[in-house]
Amino acid sequence: MTDKGTGGSPETGSSPYDEPTLQMRRTRSSRLETEDDLDFDGSSVGGGAHAAPTEQMYRPDTTGAHTPDSFGPATGVDQRAPKARRGTLDLGLLILRLVVGATLIAHGLQKLVGLWGGPGLDGFEQLLREAGYQQPRILAIAGAVGETAAGALLVLGLLTPLAAAAVVAIMINAVLYKHNLEPGVQYFASERSGFEYEVLLAATAVALTLTGPGRIAADGPRKWATRPFLGSFVALLLGVAAGVCLWLFAR
Repeated sequence: MTDKGTGGSPETGSSPYDEPTLQMRRTRSSRLETEDDLDFDGSSVGGGAHAAPTEQMYRPDTTGAHTPDSFGPATGVDQRAPKARRGTLDLGLLILRLVVGATLIAHGLQKLVGLWGGPGLDGFEQLLREAGYQQPRILAIAGAVGETAAGALLVLGLLTPLAAAAVVAIMINAVLYKHNLEPGVQYFASERSGFEYEVLLAATAVALTLTGPGRIAADGPRKWATRPFLGSFVALLLGVAAGVCLWLFAR
């Protein structure tokens, strides 16, 4: 604007409205200029829980009182498998081992030293010779000692799968021998060629191989003594194979 009284020159004390744009050039700082303004360190109001959410994540308890293995992740219910109760199983296996083992010891000593009216080693050798076995002397010693030793191991519950497998091999040969005496199947033990007794001993040996000796045994602390699996099947197959091979190739 010009002043008419001064010949058109501007007044020295002009109003701020003469140049309004000069009064609007104030710098305004942005509220989001720096990282401090963005509050990346979580120091703003309510920033403790929202600024760093990953720090609030669940951390598993390492004290042992609540672990994923023992409790469910959400319910907190104990999911561990309950310990199996064996009840009278171990006592039953002990009785079975004692009876079968003592019977085998008695029959082994009959063959080995002639106790309780047994044939003795010479009589057992003669019996094997008549049955057609080769090397009857060696087989008589091995059979008598093996039967006695297997019975003792069953009583102790020591190396039970191997001892029971040896009994299976011996009883297979006893059954085949009696079956060879007379044609046909004579099952009952009252008959001359009856093999009822041998089958019963073989069945108990197979059962002990598959079940294990139980906890009341020298093998009790071993896992396979109470929960046998693959090793017991292998021992049983070895016993059957040894009995069949002895009958086929030693005669």
